Amino acid sequence: MNVLVTGAKGQLGKEIEKLSSGQLWTGERKFFFTDIDELDVTDIASIRSYITQKTIDIIINCAAYTAVNKAETEKEKAKLLNEAVPAYLALVARESNMPLIHISTDFVFDGEKKHPYVETDKPNPLSVYGRTKLEGEYEVIKHGGTFIIIRTSWLYSEFGNNFVKTILRLAKEKKELGVVSDQIGAPTYAEDLASVILGIIPNIQNGTREIFHYSNEGVISWYDFAKAIVDIKNINCKIIPIETKDYLTSAVRPLYSVLDKTKIKETFDVQIPEWRDSLKRCLNRL
Repeated sequence: MNVLVTGAKGQLGKEIEKLSSGQLWTGERKFFFTDIDELDVTDIASIRSYITQKTIDIIINCAAYTAVNKAETEKEKAKLLNEAVPAYLALVARESNMPLIHISTDFVFDGEKKHPYVETDKPNPLSVYGRTKLEGEYEVIKHGGTFIIIRTSWLYSEFGNNFVKTILRLAKEKKELGVVSDQIGAPTYAEDLASVILGIIPNIQNGTREIFHYSNEGVISWYDFAKAIVDIKNINCKIIPIETKDYLTSAVRPLYSVLDKTKIKETFDVQIPEWRDSLKRCLNRL
């Protein structure tokens, strides 16, 4: 089985590459990790050519525009990467009769709910980023091939730029940090999500068309997350809770975006680590 991973230089792509390099995952699978230099996913002809040349059997799409605030002013770029690219990949996957695993986000929801979102809840994104990611989901669904969409939240890892690495840097530079305490969700260690994706690959049935939710277990605020980071690393920096109204950003974020993981746990017999345990594993590598 030949597996194409797009957006391979991002957090999730790098974690999939790290895990797939071990004997546990490789077996008879060969992975092709691509980013813009290896494959221009904004060009459907390039995708078709690459799929044919490498005899690809499954696509994992990690490519996305993820700069939430910048998306408010870079709408066309966000639309290209978050809407057009999934459409191209879904179309080529259907033409080649292969599965597509597509990564989406909790930002497709408006945060008005007071208990965890299930996959069938009605999306209502508040930002350009959320709207373009939702349109990307619709494009995958519209093309009608075999697909799995995985919505995740608050992704972090030892790779790239993310909340954990930002807090580590700022906490070493400042004596105190204000972090929003009224946005509630759950972090996702990219290594855990990568492990789940690799475990799902051999279990995708032809004709599968499903959406799943995945994050680490637990419900916290960004304030809780930041405080845990400095406590675990024993950094002398005071974390101060602030409200969203006192920390204005270009993009509106959902105040509550906890994802219900029951479906993915039951479907694929997934064991999900608690968020603090996963955070400790990541911080030990930073």
